[in-house]
Amino acid sequence: METAKIKLNPRKTFWKCGACSHAMFHLLNHEFDNVKPLEEKASDMLAGGIAQKGHQCGMLWGGSLALGTEAYRKYDDKTMAVAAAINASKLLADSFQKRANAVNCRDISKVDWENKFDFAIYMLKTIARGFVFSPCFNLIVKWTPEAVQAANKGLSENINYTQPCFSCSTEVVKKMGATEEESIMVAGFAGGIGLSGNACGALGAAIWYKMLDWGKKNPGKPESMFNNPDAKKVLRTFYIQTDSEMLCKNICKQNFNSLDEHSDYIKSGGCSSLIEALAKT
Repeated sequence: METAKIKLNPRKTFWKCGACSHAMFHLLNHEFDNVKPLEEKASDMLAGGIAQKGHQCGMLWGGSLALGTEAYRKYDDKTMAVAAAINASKLLADSFQKRANAVNCRDISKVDWENKFDFAIYMLKTIARGFVFSPCFNLIVKWTPEAVQAANKGLSENINYTQPCFSCSTEVVKKMGATEEESIMVAGFAGGIGLSGNACGALGAAIWYKMLDWGKKNPGKPESMFNNPDAKKVLRTFYIQTDSEMLCKNICKQNFNSLDEHSDYIKSGGCSSLIEALAKT
């Protein structure tokens, strides 16, 4: 007789993992029976909205990575896997927006994580109410069942596209030396996660892959979540290339309304200089 799957407690998982991105990546991986501890740990740097910059909540970055992981396993056709990862990430982002009324960490937490005073006040309030009852912990508890629902729907529904699907995030990590599986894991970051136009998916993918590569080369070595020199180098390179612009829709000077639009943009050389620069860091 098959043993029933143990349901994870989102609050305890968050506490154990230490970063919202890591926690949501693990929760969804568990839902799909995928075991990726090193890849999950590498997502720590995406917490706080990409290295504490306040952009899309780390739960979205981690969740999208889990969707890419499952898309790779689910579909032998890798174009279909990329399309499914992007589509599911869009539904994931829509679900998160509905639950939190925002997608960016700074709008949800009301904290500038890089401001020491803001951070100190946040920690004092958090300690006073009990750490595991903070707004971020409460959010992951409420949203996890909805995230699972969005993930299952997004990975299984019919998707409209008429050509091979490209993802900016997939392309950048391929150039950095990623395996086929790793390149599809980040596919949903395309266009600012699910073509949403928010903070650059290629940047998120490059940082994640740098942290993954670092973890492979330094097994068991502890590393500060937000103090990795390789990741900082990726950020500096990105800022130089974009004149410190973070939003996909502003960098590309357009919104992507379909998978085909994004694929056409990448195939025609869109963001090629940025992708090359990030890949070379």
